[in-house]
Amino acid sequence: MFVIHSNTNILMKRILILALVALTFASCGPTNNVAKEARKTLKGTWSLNAITYNTPGKFDVTLFEDVKASCLEGSTWRFIPNNNFGNYEILKGDCNPGKRYFVWTIPKGDDTTTSYDILLKPTDEKMKSTMNNAGFRLNLDYVADDLLQIKQTVMVDGKPFVITMAFSPIQ
Repeated sequence: MFVIHSNTNILMKRILILALVALTFASCGPTNNVAKEARKTLKGTWSLNAITYNTPGKFDVTLFEDVKASCLEGSTWRFIPNNNFGNYEILKGDCNPGKRYFVWTIPKGDDTTTSYDILLKPTDEKMKSTMNNAGFRLNLDYVADDLLQIKQTVMVDGKPFVITMAFSPIQ
């Protein structure tokens, strides 16, 4: 009887450990899947159609310490998820046209939100930082096969100023 009881305890301990391991993986799984799905949907080439603000008025906004917002409208953006590299190309002739490169990532989040952050760090074409390892935290507000919306919030006079960039896919 003692041997059976001992084996039962060992078996119960193993079942408990397996249950805890399974619970741990199950609790972490969806968060990783959400980021993975966002990365897959973000993949590809997008056109930046419009830049708007949460406050009415005319603004002289420079984005990514690069160019004025008006120069970014009509630009082409490419996100490559297998190496987290990307670029955007300014197409307007009077706006210092050409490609700019960046490394991007979507940090792990939780399943209680419908938007996620995206970290964007400017680089050269060989993925070396051009801003002393500095970058920008943006909000991936909406991403689907037919629409991408990224927001950046900055503080102006102690109040949040939200810059919204709306993209459509390029086939």
